[in-house]
Amino acid sequence: MLEMRGECERCAAGLPAEGRDAFICSYECTFCKACADEMEGRCPNCGGELVRRPARERGGSADG
Repeated sequence: MLEMRGECERCAAGLPAEGRDAFICSYECTFCKACADEMEGRCPNCGGELVRRPARERGGSADG
């Protein structure tokens, strides 16, 4: 299951799990939109592409 980190690794901005303002790489490094834009969509840790993290619905389950 995808780890829904609660804050940007760069600026510590809050990133709620149900929000769509978080960007992640394939290693789940997590950044806010402003930081992802400043880094031109590249993870500073692994060099991977940063993509929009899917939202997790409140009360949802892994079983669907």
